[in-house]
Amino acid sequence: MAAFDPLTRRRLLGMAGLTLASLTLPRLVFAGDAHASHNTPEEPAGTGEFIRLDAPRKLKLAVNLNAVCLAPVVIAHGQGFFTQHNLDVELVNFGNSTEVLLEAIATGKADAGVGMALRWLKALEQGFDVKLTAGTHGGCLRLLSAASGGVSKLEDLKGKAIGVTDMASPDRNFFSILLKKHGVDPVRDVEWRLYPADLLGTALERGEVQAVSGSDPFMYRLIKSGVARELSTNLVEEYANLSCCVVGVTGKLVREDKRVVAALTQAILEAHDYSVQHPEAVAKGFQAFALNTSTEEVQAILHDHTHGHHAVGAALTEEITTYVTDLKTVEVISKGTDPVEFAKEITADVFS
Repeated sequence: MAAFDPLTRRRLLGMAGLTLASLTLPRLVFAGDAHASHNTPEEPAGTGEFIRLDAPRKLKLAVNLNAVCLAPVVIAHGQGFFTQHNLDVELVNFGNSTEVLLEAIATGKADAGVGMALRWLKALEQGFDVKLTAGTHGGCLRLLSAASGGVSKLEDLKGKAIGVTDMASPDRNFFSILLKKHGVDPVRDVEWRLYPADLLGTALERGEVQAVSGSDPFMYRLIKSGVARELSTNLVEEYANLSCCVVGVTGKLVREDKRVVAALTQAILEAHDYSVQHPEAVAKGFQAFALNTSTEEVQAILHDHTHGHHAVGAALTEEITTYVTDLKTVEVISKGTDPVEFAKEITADVFS
């Protein structure tokens, strides 16, 4: 598969569509914004009519404020998307592992969270009582090669080294799947090397690795600086219209108050739709919490993602089945796990 221009294919796809130490975030208000009162033309596909709870409900939502792709969720907090549904949402910033975040949701220390499916699935296989209610968007993962190097397609990585920040990262999982589909065994034909995120570019320039994988803004910056070129993303082939980030809710809340979960999920998806229509407003609002980013950078990254694509109900279960099936081929998910049954077990259709 040949390399492609990241600012065409990705943008077109995008437009088509802890520790438990917490940080309580202030509410943001942007004067004159069209969404000051609920003004979404229609609710996200598959979520039915607009849901407003009869009584106010307090919830804790776990997020990672360093993730640019979660900027719409932060804006949902400040722009009134939650309050329109009669939800009083406290955003809790998690800076620790996925396992800690999932444990917090499963034990009720947080009611819900947003994260990457390919990071959550292995942990969910261990039995956490967390249900996935929606896929929020796609496009968070990039695989890069040196701008001046000889690696121009996935097949070129056979016998080569790839730099990553975590051996259990979603990008390593996804590009392992993609390499396998292109005839490169990600376990035996490739060496994965660990680096801090800010040293991946240096490792690539020095030739210590022939490719690096990760998420934005680090990957976006390496392309922008001219150090690297985009070799592939998680918006290629059959994955072009799949979600990479998902909403996870404590199983107890799903079983006991599905309407509350539906309202929360709907509000989150509305915010992602809003980010497609108003990326500049979202990027500006995100600056109150983002680390070392600019409005221009966040806006460009949001354009590269598919924030207009959401999966709920049967569509979400199908997407998760695809991921679980593929993760088995690269020895991440256990051989004995049934992808269809597992996907049904960990997803919840809260809109039916």
